[in-house]
Amino acid sequence: MAHIKVGEVDRDNSVDKVEQILQGAMQEFLKQGYAGTSMDRVAVAAGVSKATVYSHFQDKEGLFKALVEQLAREKLDLIFGTEPLEGEPLIVLRQSATNALEQMTKDEEHCAFMRVLIGESGRFPELTQICVRGMIKPLLETLTQYLAAHPELNITDPEATARIFLGTLVHFHITQDVMHGKDIIPMKSDRLIDALLHLIFNSAESHQ
Repeated sequence: MAHIKVGEVDRDNSVDKVEQILQGAMQEFLKQGYAGTSMDRVAVAAGVSKATVYSHFQDKEGLFKALVEQLAREKLDLIFGTEPLEGEPLIVLRQSATNALEQMTKDEEHCAFMRVLIGESGRFPELTQICVRGMIKPLLETLTQYLAAHPELNITDPEATARIFLGTLVHFHITQDVMHGKDIIPMKSDRLIDALLHLIFNSAESHQ
């Protein structure tokens, strides 16, 4: 029978507690918004004591930041995978765009969280900056590095192109899902991705 050291048990328990707290925090931020959420509410939703919440997170902003960072890691892995981006550009970019829209549009919790972020951005601009720094920037950097590593695409500005690529997907998600516009300006995601890739690769061919 394997023996588990006390330190290992403590670490496991600590990880479990952090996950409980983050899940409770997500529930409260989605229901109450950032301003309406308190550490007391988070503790109740997580099923832990207030002291336990404070033992892991210094304040509400630190808790929110940890939640965004966790979401960012998950989304980055789901969109681009855990390995460096490699492969034929048309295949890689199509798969990345498809993954990104699937992760954004099929995850109702993500849509609700985006509404909270946008709604609170006026009063708490630092919250949206946490999102840009922790979620948008890593996505842009990964995509920029991939585009720059493929000179055959003849992209003169990989960073700007990465912003256009990701910005198109995010705009689609916001107008269709976050702002409930899919019945007003309907469009299939495959059609958008086809057009986006056509713009990139048609431009590349015209420069050859």
